[in-house]
Amino acid sequence: MASSSSNQSEIQQNEPEKLEYLEPVEATRTKTIPSEGSTSAAPVEAHDRITSEKEFTSTSAATAEQIPDEKENGASKDKEKKAKEKQLDITEHLFPVEDIAARHGVSIDTAKASNSKGLDSSVASQRLAENGPNILSPPKQIHPFMKFIHCLTSLFNLLLILAGILNYILLAVDPKNNKVNTYLGAILIIVAFLNAAIEFYQAQKSAAVLQSFLDLMPQKCFAIRDQKVAQIPASELVLGDVVFVRMGDKIPADIMLFACTDMKVDNSSLTGESDPQDRSPVNDQKNPFEARNLAFNGSLVVNGEGYGIVIRTGDHTVLGQIAGLTANESSGKSPLSREIDDFVKIIASIAIMTAIVFFLIGYFAVYKSQGSSGIANTLNFAIGVFVAWVPEGLPATVTMLLTIAAKRMASQNVLVKDLTGVETLGAITLLATDKTGTLTRNQMTVTNIWSSNTMYSAFRSAANAGDPFDASSPGIPEVLSISALCNRAKFDRTDVPISERQVLGDATESGLTRFASSNIANFDDLNDLYPKVFEVPFNSENKWAMTIHRRDHGNGVYTLYMKGAPERILRLCSTILINNVAIPLTEEHSKAYNEMYALMASKGHRVLAFAQLLLSGDQYPDGMVFDKEKKNYPTSNLCFVGLISLEDPPKHGVREAIGRCRSAGIRVMMVTGDHPLTAEAIGRKINLMISDTKEMVAKERGCSIDEVGDDEYNAIVIHGEQIDSMTEEDWDLTFSKPEIIFARTSPKHKLDIVKHAQALGHIVGVTGDGVNDSPALKKADLGIAMNLSGSDVSKEAAAMILLDDNFASTVRGIEEGRLIFTNLKKSIQYTITHSMPEVIPNLLYVIASIPLPISAMLILVIDLGFELIISLTFAWDKPETKTGLMKLPPRKPVTPASVERRRRLATRALPAKIDAESGKEIPPTFAARLHHDFKSMFTGVYWREKFEHTEEEVLVDAGLLSWAYLEIGIIEAIGALVTFFVVLYKEGGLTPAKAVRMQKNNEFSSLSPEANRELLAKAQSCFYLAIMIMQLFNLFACKARLRLPFGAYMFSNPRSFVGALFGCALGFLIVYCPGLPVVFGTSNNTPFVYLLIPLAFGVFILFYVTVRQLVLRKLRPTIFNEEIVGLNMFPTIKTIFSRTKSIQRTTT
Repeated sequence: MASSSSNQSEIQQNEPEKLEYLEPVEATRTKTIPSEGSTSAAPVEAHDRITSEKEFTSTSAATAEQIPDEKENGASKDKEKKAKEKQLDITEHLFPVEDIAARHGVSIDTAKASNSKGLDSSVASQRLAENGPNILSPPKQIHPFMKFIHCLTSLFNLLLILAGILNYILLAVDPKNNKVNTYLGAILIIVAFLNAAIEFYQAQKSAAVLQSFLDLMPQKCFAIRDQKVAQIPASELVLGDVVFVRMGDKIPADIMLFACTDMKVDNSSLTGESDPQDRSPVNDQKNPFEARNLAFNGSLVVNGEGYGIVIRTGDHTVLGQIAGLTANESSGKSPLSREIDDFVKIIASIAIMTAIVFFLIGYFAVYKSQGSSGIANTLNFAIGVFVAWVPEGLPATVTMLLTIAAKRMASQNVLVKDLTGVETLGAITLLATDKTGTLTRNQMTVTNIWSSNTMYSAFRSAANAGDPFDASSPGIPEVLSISALCNRAKFDRTDVPISERQVLGDATESGLTRFASSNIANFDDLNDLYPKVFEVPFNSENKWAMTIHRRDHGNGVYTLYMKGAPERILRLCSTILINNVAIPLTEEHSKAYNEMYALMASKGHRVLAFAQLLLSGDQYPDGMVFDKEKKNYPTSNLCFVGLISLEDPPKHGVREAIGRCRSAGIRVMMVTGDHPLTAEAIGRKINLMISDTKEMVAKERGCSIDEVGDDEYNAIVIHGEQIDSMTEEDWDLTFSKPEIIFARTSPKHKLDIVKHAQALGHIVGVTGDGVNDSPALKKADLGIAMNLSGSDVSKEAAAMILLDDNFASTVRGIEEGRLIFTNLKKSIQYTITHSMPEVIPNLLYVIASIPLPISAMLILVIDLGFELIISLTFAWDKPETKTGLMKLPPRKPVTPASVERRRRLATRALPAKIDAESGKEIPPTFAARLHHDFKSMFTGVYWREKFEHTEEEVLVDAGLLSWAYLEIGIIEAIGALVTFFVVLYKEGGLTPAKAVRMQKNNEFSSLSPEANRELLAKAQSCFYLAIMIMQLFNLFACKARLRLPFGAYMFSNPRSFVGALFGCALGFLIVYCPGLPVVFGTSNNTPFVYLLIPLAFGVFILFYVTVRQLVLRKLRPTIFNEEIVGLNMFPTIKTIFSRTKSIQRTTT
């Protein structure tokens, strides 16, 4: 009810969050009736907020008063800003349609809408020029060049470019001895650009595929211009246009209806409400989403037709406002990106520290006496050490592994827009999913039929009780006839098989149409065989629909069919159909009806009752004209045929998918705009909720809800109205429960839910298909949209798209994400192990003056040669056990300890500043963060927390670094050095001491004798091949994470052997191919016998890894998730139509 000025102010202050549900108001046709002595709230300009100070001038004196400004109530700027955000700028539904028409200067005829004059073309053109086209502003596009620069400036690529530049600095310091750096520097920089190009290409490829799915607005619509109906592009609609919409149309803009017939709209993409909503010129709601005289841009007309005035266009529609809310959110870096950055920082820190330390050692211990040339030599050495630490091939390895995984997921109908999203899916700890269209089909489907005192199940499922469906059973032919004929839904075409057709109409009637058409062979001919002669459509007053058909029977030519609310239909019946005979309806029949009705309704199904009446030829002769005004048709003494229940069923595979997610330690919660009871009913069918809620525990114990402790229940259902008043303690309690459903949520609520979950440390995945899901999809760590049923806005916001809308693909993606993380970790572990046999010789070359065991060129050949080839084969490694990956907890589990640690760390983080005027947070500057982080490094708390034990598993952890730098890396360095010195001794008779003396005398330089240079080339060749051979053993050692490095699993990836073969071929080619030794400083005359030494060390590596694995099993055994009792892993649902032979019965 419209209020006075003071009351209106109170309404504004207490209004819930933007796009939420409010209480109904008393109203009549298209206007709110004010109480005596009060005035209506004033409308505002089309694109201004409700708090605008503009007055609305209309023919109604009752609407002249202006809405008070919140500033006049003394609210602060922050409160005012927050209040504005809670408003939805639509108030036209509160006013007479005549006033809205006058405001927009358009002529309408409410009595006969088709006679409305509409706008003049000249006026429409002027408004189009002033306000712009009726399109959604596309998301801000980043120029492809800037996208490439973004890929190029990742920390890893910057490290490569820095290494390349340092090579050129070495060339400038000592051009004579560093000529090879001309090529090395170029190669490193080219690798960085190539790596960026691969990532850029993959991103552009995904963007191109996505663009092919997008179509932001309906293309054409009907509008009345210059007193005639014309089909115009939807983009040309302007404020005040009169549009005509009918069943099957998408609403082209936000419109206010002034005439409609049996019109229903599907708002599920905006609100999550799965049930079609009635539309009428009569409104009794003050919330725009509940208003019956409004229809919103992008919603679908599923029944009837109507005329309306355009009140919002383009970005100012509700669809546009939600899209704007999405644009204001950012998801931040993925966990993998952050961890790769951390790894680069670790490598860079080690490299810089090593370079500085050994620069000082080298200068003071070796080169100090050489003066300025000593500084140059030491700088040369320090930069060489820095470059040696950089794993040049690793960035390409990471990118290629993710690209291969993304391609593998694309073959399973999962489109990844961002490469790191592949791994993010495997890391999620919380999956928040929409219900309608994501977990369910968004398609009402017949589930149970009760007729002739027998319950039949239309689904072959353990969850549905009843006899198997048989189209010839007593009462079923009549049920099928009523489903087909007492129905306004229709197929879009008849020239293709029924399974390929789309149904146009109300969701319930569409479900009945699908059911009937699957069981009646001559379904397409029914309307011709039994033409409809009269109809009373369903309305909210009668709550039933009736049709009369010309269908002969023994006593006449007309048959009446009726369907509707069970309690209403039963009152109109005096007989019941039992075994094809109409017998008097008794109390016993009524009792059986009540039991079946309660059973169906308890499952969350929508229940309809069917009735019929064979009209007597004496009372209703052939040719009789039935009339609604005269009511010369019967509405009593009908024959009750039966009950039928429909539901929006879960998609096939959803139950198993959610069960597997929960077994994998991932918390799955439903976030929907639908009713709490409907949401809970679906949740209990799909493994999302199997425990008791607080209310159920209280009911079972026979006590009040307040007497139930917070630790006595594991399931919770939160209504959207509660979210705004929830405290941090309430959020903590909610997220501590393993089974959560949020119902009646708005887009703002979904966004808040994601933010609070992320604040607790959850890596949040969000699945959804509607516009209302888009802000949460954008904010989540990984947004997952549906392609077929998804809105364009949701596809833009998401980072991953399920091309076939199969929720089960999410689980396959999670397994793929976990597998790629494991393989990526193994690949990095394998790749950086060879750093030690590259770095240690360089250090000994300066500190101990040994001959240089490996040249810079050979280091580059290792990193970008056989190592790159072999490391890529990890992309095809299979899981070590079939179910092991999905039995492990998430790699970053959220526990009470992790939440406490996260909050503790947050208290020591540099706080953001708050802008006094806007109230926005201003993040600290880079310099401020650097200063803060530097200061904190000198505190004991920082280092205690740095080495604090956590349950998290990161990409590069202490165990991996220990393997690469302290264990296997050292073994390989020793093995390669032993090989190097054995070659010097056996081929040249040089002991290590003699080799050092010769090196100090520059007897291995380019000016030394040919024999010395050939001896060094042989030793360096063996050193190079020794690293390659030991890395082959390390390849298989790294595969063993949960098992020993032996057995059939080691042969499960044939590409490992193919990669090893090509890697070895390249390695030996570098040494033995004629001509190449001149380039790489190797020798064709290198004996094979010395390669037995690295073979022995390789065997020792496998022995060491076996012992290491056995010790770790004792000290840190692998912890798997506990089994969840009550999970149902049988198939979600299969229709009788696809699983059993349906009896195709021709109706006669």
